[in-house]
Amino acid sequence: MSKVLVAMSGGVDSSVAAQLLLEQGHECIGATMMLARNSTCCRLEDAIDAKSVCIKLGIPHLTFDLTREFDQEVIKRFVEGYAAGATPNPCIQCNRWLKFGLLWKRAQALGCEYIATGHYARTQQDENGIMQLYAAADVLKDQSYVLYPAVPEVLEHLLLPLGDIASKDEVRAIAERCGFDNAHKHDSQDICFVPDGDYAAFLERQEGFNSCAGDIVDMDGNVLGRHKGIAHYTIGQRKGLHISLGKRMYVVDIDPVSNTVVMGDTEALLSQDFDAVQALWPSGVSEDVIHADAVVSYHGYRHPATITKTGQESFHVHTDEPIRAIAPGQSVVIYDGNRVVCGGIIIKGNHVRT
Repeated sequence: MSKVLVAMSGGVDSSVAAQLLLEQGHECIGATMMLARNSTCCRLEDAIDAKSVCIKLGIPHLTFDLTREFDQEVIKRFVEGYAAGATPNPCIQCNRWLKFGLLWKRAQALGCEYIATGHYARTQQDENGIMQLYAAADVLKDQSYVLYPAVPEVLEHLLLPLGDIASKDEVRAIAERCGFDNAHKHDSQDICFVPDGDYAAFLERQEGFNSCAGDIVDMDGNVLGRHKGIAHYTIGQRKGLHISLGKRMYVVDIDPVSNTVVMGDTEALLSQDFDAVQALWPSGVSEDVIHADAVVSYHGYRHPATITKTGQESFHVHTDEPIRAIAPGQSVVIYDGNRVVCGGIIIKGNHVRT
């Protein structure tokens, strides 16, 4: 019997994950991470929900105050990303630094052999006995995209009990059978620490963040109008620009140095080549060049591509066909079939015209 620290957010997924682990014979400890003030998740109410489930399951429950670490590792990176004209994904940073970093360290200190989460994804050993990360059985709920920070030494100690479950309805049915009060609790949406969804207003409240008005220009540098601060814009955006151009134009670049938002036509949004940094390789793959599928957004399409390793923490992606509106700051995750090979943070790519 293994000892497992289960990350419990107070939601139905992590609650059912704990139940399934107990049914498998594991010794479980529930753990709730208090992360962000005024959040849509990881609040006091969520910790109470998680504790209620743990009492029902007859397992201990711990609460870890990680608000300072969350501010430093997630919110600060989020703010810095937007200040640099990028569109970051805070969930991936949270998984990397907190769940697979701090939480795993806490688990080891408690004598646990594993950590577990309620994410929809799967782990399985390959023919060489190396643990690999795979997409979930339920493709609509698959969350493997945000789990690529689980590097091999973490994957060996990560349990994902919901990975083989066919649907969310099945999870809720298990919760009902167990009498969990959160069986029909709504899933958290969007960015947890921006409860009203207005991330631009959130950014402008952050100390040191300067989002002042500037020029909207075309690709030749001609001024088309004024923007209200680069934090309000992202690559591919067409609405909310408050300028009339007589044809469909989109945000194709955000330049924080000149404080300009660059507009172009739909062809200017197409990219076939781009680079990723801060790369992590959960698969342990060491080949310099592989042919696989690139996914450039959460639940995005798969794009056949050639991936060339350019360093220990970087790789280049060349897609077979152009991709529209690749946003720097988002992650590109590489899949070989359903297996996650690697992932990294997208930096500015090269536009192509077809």
